[in-house]
Amino acid sequence: MKIILKKEVANLGEAGDVVEVKGGYAQNYLIPQGFATVATPSALKQLEETKRQRAHKEAKLVADAEALAAKIEAAPVKVAVKVSESGKIYGSVTTAQIEEALKAVGIEVEKKNITIPEDIKALGEYEGTVKCYKAVKAAVKFIVEAEA
Repeated sequence: MKIILKKEVANLGEAGDVVEVKGGYAQNYLIPQGFATVATPSALKQLEETKRQRAHKEAKLVADAEALAAKIEAAPVKVAVKVSESGKIYGSVTTAQIEEALKAVGIEVEKKNITIPEDIKALGEYEGTVKCYKAVKAAVKFIVEAEA
């Protein structure tokens, strides 16, 4: 029996896949649980249209993410931190501080999408990465400097 998966099913396929399974498995488990629908000709046409629209949206999202990545890589980012008289940072620089510094230059990203390679506990120049979209990442260079 041919079915169209609505959700990912382990050892079977991803959402949107058309797969062949035994009738009992489809009728007794996949369809009642909402994991699949029967692959009728009209359902297959609707699936193709949905895939076409998703591909168009995906292309737009990737283009927007690449534009954001270029903007991030070009923007100079400065993180101001409190330092002691000997020049040591109180605590360490966090992704939240980098998020705020990016906001200050007009770039909106979530802190969960920012990664820094190590604990930053000294003044200087560092580099991290920002995940803009699935496979689109940008290198963000930031300067840690003393607060005025």
